[in-house]
Amino acid sequence: MEAYLVEIVNRIAEFLKREGCGLSIAESCTGGLITHIITNIPGASKFLDLSIVCYSKSSKIKVLGISESLLEKKGMISEETALAMAHAVRRLGNSDIGLSITGNAGPDIIEGKSAGLVYLAVDIASKARVLSMGDKFEGGIENIKNEASLGALRFLCQALRICT
Repeated sequence: MEAYLVEIVNRIAEFLKREGCGLSIAESCTGGLITHIITNIPGASKFLDLSIVCYSKSSKIKVLGISESLLEKKGMISEETALAMAHAVRRLGNSDIGLSITGNAGPDIIEGKSAGLVYLAVDIASKARVLSMGDKFEGGIENIKNEASLGALRFLCQALRICT
């Protein structure tokens, strides 16, 4: 892992362990890469409660309980879907924090949205705070997945107020 990525993940891990917080993750376009990165950190089992890859529309509905009407109105690649995913995975994992990512890793246009468009969300129960953002990454599928995963971890670090 790059030194910058290691620093971010270590900060997140140290914070979660120190605060006794649990994290659950719902990944779509990154296909489990965020979880892979986190589980490379020793002691991840102390804070990682649940990780789900919900790649398809039906898995978002059946596993996470996202409403079909939301997905029809806003699409699988939307801020609203990312927010619903973060809340649902936090609840499913009985965790303090839910992190989600949904987007288009490419190469095709999906729902009229170009490759590289990604939405992230963090749901923090103790602070009754839900944050989200959209971002655009360039390159092929592998680069988009890598950059989106780094972006999600950086976003989580900022949401926890342990990184700037």
